[in-house]
Order: sequence, then C-alpha cells, then structure tokens
Amino acid sequence: MANEGLGELLGQFPQSSASQSPISSFDPGRHFYLAVDRHQFKMETLVDLLGVVGRSPRLPIVICCSSRDDLDSVCATLSSVSHISLSYLYSDQSDAERASILNKFRKTTAQWNSDGAEGQLQSHLLVVTDASLPMISSAETQLQARILINFEVPTKETYARRMSTFLAAGGIAISMVVGGEVVALKALEEGIGFSIKDMPIHISEIL
Repeated sequence: MANEGLGELLGQFPQSSASQSPISSFDPGRHFYLAVDRHQFKMETLVDLLGVVGRSPRLPIVICCSSRDDLDSVCATLSSVSHISLSYLYSDQSDAERASILNKFRKTTAQWNSDGAEGQLQSHLLVVTDASLPMISSAETQLQARILINFEVPTKETYARRMSTFLAAGGIAISMVVGGEVVALKALEEGIGFSIKDMPIHISEIL
C-alpha cells in the first residue's frame, strides 16, 4: 500500500470543537470500513494497516476494543512493532498511571498540531476498551487522534462516544468488519445517518 503525500494530507486536519455534536461534527466522507474475510485474519490485517499509517512520524492513533481480551490480543501483537510507541488503557488501572498515559497522548497531539513530525520517528498508538474511555464529565478532555480504528463494529451509541472522545474533526475513522458483522455495519449506518465507505486498497487515497 502506498503512502505518498501522507504527511501533507494529515497535516490539513482541523481542530475539533467540544461544542459540536458527536456525529455531525465529523466529515461523513472520512468514515470507512475495512473488510476482513475471516476472524483469524483480523490481527494480520490490522498489522498491515498500521504498517502504512503507523509509519507517519508522531501520528496520534487510537484503537478501540469492546473487551479486555481484545485489548490484550492487540497489544501483544503490536508490542514488537518498532515504528509505533504503544500505550493502553483499561478499567482497573491506577489513577496515576491512567493520568500519565492520557497526558502523554495529549502531548503527542499537541506536538503534531504545532510542528508536525519533526524530531520524532515513531507514531503514537493508544489502545483502549470502551470501559476505559476518557470521561469528559470528569474533566478528562478529548484526545484529538488523527486516526481512530474500531476493532469491531460498534453500536451507534458507542460509535458516537468514541468519535466525540477521541477523533479530531477531519480525522479518519476505520471500522474493521468480519463477514458476519455486515448486518451490524448496516445498522450502524442507519443509526448515524450516512454510509460508511469501503476503504480504498491504497490507503494513501484517504490519508
């Protein structure tokens, strides 16, 4: 997969606003699904995807998982990927560890916004479960990721919460869809009011 023009296009993302609604503040043209033939190929497909987008220096990426088991599997698979700095959030972390991880990610997004990729080669990946999402009501601010990957197809409510918590306006949302989840994808599209497009073979077409 090619990645020509990646830094230039990603650098055009606007800032998101907390006053905007969870779904309407995001460009429908930047919501995609990534089809996976069988569940056993899902992790391999994720690694291939991050092999392209994860090579953009300092790029803030979030992967959302519905369960701790999925989070553990994703982290175990990605822990040895050299071009990614990996962090993770789960529900029973200490408050101090959680705050440190969130602050590190916010610094990454602030650095991206201020001076792009200069001075750092690794992208920054945060893997989270729905039970550990930042709580806006508890003064934990949005994280402004440039790419949000849904490890599975979420419900409308979960999708909206993930978008409003993690994704910068103009960012890209990618949902991984295994064969049996097509019905769930269609239900999600009906709930959010727009179509989620098939991700192009060459990911540079959407970055």
